[in-house]
Amino acid sequence: MNLINKKTWDEIFPNVENPHILQTFEWGELKSEFGWKPYRLEHDGFVFQILMRALPLGFKIGYIPKSKINLENKELWNSIDKFCISQNAIFLKYEQDSFVNENVSSSVDKKFIVSKPIQPKSTIEIDLQGSESDWLERMKQKTRYNIKLAIKKGIRIEKTDDISIFHQLMLDTSKRDNFGVHSKKYYQLAFDLFNPSKKVVLLIAKFEQTPLAGLMVFRIGDRSWYFYGASNNLERNRMPTYLLQFEAMKWAKSFGCKSYDLWGIPDDNEDILERDFNIRSDGLWGVYRFKRGFGGVIKRASPAYDRVYNPVLYKMINIFQKLRGNFS
Repeated sequence: MNLINKKTWDEIFPNVENPHILQTFEWGELKSEFGWKPYRLEHDGFVFQILMRALPLGFKIGYIPKSKINLENKELWNSIDKFCISQNAIFLKYEQDSFVNENVSSSVDKKFIVSKPIQPKSTIEIDLQGSESDWLERMKQKTRYNIKLAIKKGIRIEKTDDISIFHQLMLDTSKRDNFGVHSKKYYQLAFDLFNPSKKVVLLIAKFEQTPLAGLMVFRIGDRSWYFYGASNNLERNRMPTYLLQFEAMKWAKSFGCKSYDLWGIPDDNEDILERDFNIRSDGLWGVYRFKRGFGGVIKRASPAYDRVYNPVLYKMINIFQKLRGNFS
């Protein structure tokens, strides 16, 4: 296993099959500005990145987000362990880039400890294959109606690079729905890193000249992800968020994407989701009510695992995380 530079990464990474956006060089650069240090590694023609976050007293935690490293590749995992130990890591968290019931290894040695993931456990993935009429047919009736209503009521979707508008919408949403958002610097850097290669789009829904909602969608290969979205309280009866998602799906399809990941719903069984979505609004339940209408398939991520190198400090960190929440 070897540390590699950007030139080598750019030569090999295109050969990775269906990579996740969180394994791109750009994502590592983004996280490097917010507390993480990326290390790009190569093993037998396969590349991946580990993010390291420094802790007090010279300790670190490691994180491999959404990679396709085979759990049974003991040679590679031994090399990864040696690297993490050399970095004085307390543990390494590995999130697989796969879903439950996919054809992935279920044979895990005792060094893998099932753990709480950083990224959402469950999501809705929309199939972008077929025509736009096919998409609409797969949607719930109310969602189809709201998309058409938004058009009828004069909603326009604009592609923009104005992060200030988007960040203000995020702040409006945060205040209304009581959840945390990233800084303007974070969204600006994310856009600036991915925009030159057209791996990101920023769309704003407007009525006349007034911004009402916005989203940021990322793509690579034949996959796309809706990571960030927001709306204010103006003109909500014009249903701008519905048309916004439809246009984002069209953007992803224009680059050959076959899937559109809505990125995050409550982590409950489907029967519970369908039973309770009309009566619950806590956590991700509000967005589930909205996302379910677009006709996607509910998918649950394969388990996340920790590799532990310092058991005593690992136990202390787990207690801290329960009190304060995940590292992000």
